Amino acid sequence: MILRRYMTQQVASTTALVLGFLVVMMLGGRLIRYFGIAAEGNLDVSLLFTIIGYNLPYFLELILPLAFFIALMLVFGRLYVDQEMAVINASGVSRGKLARLITPLILALFVGEAALSIVGKPWGVRSSESVWQQQALTSAFDLIRPNEFISSGNYHLYVGSLSDDKKQLQNVILIQSEPEAKGSAAKNAAVDTSNSIDPETAESLDIPDLPAAVINANISKDTITLANRAEQVDTGDSGVTQLDLFQGRRYEVGAGSLKYNQVGFDRYRITLTESSKEAVTEDNIETQAIGPLWQAATGSGQVGNTSALRAAQGELGYRFALPWLMIIAPMLAVPLAQVRPRQGRWLRLFPSILLFVSCALGIISLKNAVSKGSVSVWANAWLVLGFMALALYLNWGSRVQHRLRFRKQENKPLTVIDSQSNGSLGGQP
Repeated sequence: MILRRYMTQQVASTTALVLGFLVVMMLGGRLIRYFGIAAEGNLDVSLLFTIIGYNLPYFLELILPLAFFIALMLVFGRLYVDQEMAVINASGVSRGKLARLITPLILALFVGEAALSIVGKPWGVRSSESVWQQQALTSAFDLIRPNEFISSGNYHLYVGSLSDDKKQLQNVILIQSEPEAKGSAAKNAAVDTSNSIDPETAESLDIPDLPAAVINANISKDTITLANRAEQVDTGDSGVTQLDLFQGRRYEVGAGSLKYNQVGFDRYRITLTESSKEAVTEDNIETQAIGPLWQAATGSGQVGNTSALRAAQGELGYRFALPWLMIIAPMLAVPLAQVRPRQGRWLRLFPSILLFVSCALGIISLKNAVSKGSVSVWANAWLVLGFMALALYLNWGSRVQHRLRFRKQENKPLTVIDSQSNGSLGGQP
């Protein structure tokens, strides 16, 4: 009981120290970059640590298994260097039994890693993207200047004048561009509308010079909305931004065509940014919860295309494979931490870290391979089983070889030396 408490305390405290050190190292560069963005005025300082908190699960899902493995190497290596392992073995406790004493800690870390990989990281990435999306639009509104176009994403906004709080906009022109899809030019050519822009009508619209982003963009349709005034709507959702336009007209103009559709309105609400779509695509695969991701991977959910289906399978296999690193870590660390007398515990630390990191990199590479359709999603299971087999060999390989060699020597027939036969071996003189 005392030994179990000692081992659990030593491994847990060392894991916490190594984890804190790795987190500071990983987040240091990103934190400096965020400070630079905030210094330029493109990020609200109050949101800085909120974004860092949302990104923390993204780093922890890979850092936590590595920190646990390094902690095991340090703790068991110290037992060997300080000759404590010899005393423990002499008291009847083998290194395997010593490792099994920390099974509750291993299971707790396994559950924690599974929660990070399956729930924590998707939620953090989704929340972080929503904050950045809202912040990008807020920054764009801060850059509004009268009689100038501003561009953000797929929309371009022109304002004649605005209030001091930049919530009330006057003489608004909003242009939304849709990227050209395959075959869209043929579709646009086949559409017959009843309206077409002639030079006099175009001049009467009094539209200012369009930004270069609109002129040079490869688009299939422009939606031009003119309004006397506009107000920003407080939706309460950080991922959705809307504007209420009053007393205006809306024009839909096809690319390469002088024909258009128009409609007048007294009040028109338009959505500039939306929350992540329900359909699973390659772009939002990391933000999907486990339920929609499972349905997309099995083909029973709403999937954009075949590549999105493979991407969902790769992401699902990746999330389920990562927690098993917490099981592989003690299986590898116990035999690899063994050092001979007068050998430092750092001798095997760095090669062992490279071996464990290769397992994590293998899981990451299989995620991309499954997404491309190169391998099956079951390759993740084979990779995990392969490293477990390697760990079992490192633990039991020398013992099995020793027992086989000992039994071979036992079964070997004894040779008898007869002094009366001039040194002949065996047989009769």
